[in-house]
Amino acid sequence: MTTWNIPGRKIVLGLSVLMVMGTLGACSPEVGSKEWCADMKEKPKGDWSANEATDFAKHCIF
Repeated sequence: MTTWNIPGRKIVLGLSVLMVMGTLGACSPEVGSKEWCADMKEKPKGDWSANEATDFAKHCIF
């Protein structure tokens, strides 16, 4: 088994994880916003998670 000998490997890995999370987080609108409600209305109800259904009821219906 080969071991990589990269100085600052933990820093590189940490920055990579932050970049991926930032990219994914930037793609979806904030829960409860008008855009999020509109996206949820277009999404098939069978694909909703329990949390999404609860959030939809809290923010978009009431």
